[in-house]
Amino acid sequence: MKIYLLSLGAGILAGILYGLLGVRSPAPPVVALIGLLGILLGEQAVPMVKRIFAPPPPVATPAEPQP
Repeated sequence: MKIYLLSLGAGILAGILYGLLGVRSPAPPVVALIGLLGILLGEQAVPMVKRIFAPPPPVATPAEPQP
């Protein structure tokens, strides 16, 4: 999570710098970013769905004590 916050902070800092210099950002348009977000969410959804529908792991039963 820390790396994502650092990346977001660096992006905000770059945006402020672009704003102060009065230049346009070379970032893709918002519609392209929304598409990338969809790809990321779809990629994360597959393992989550697999975990939800996977059979439960076997449970070990304790051995009975020897007399």
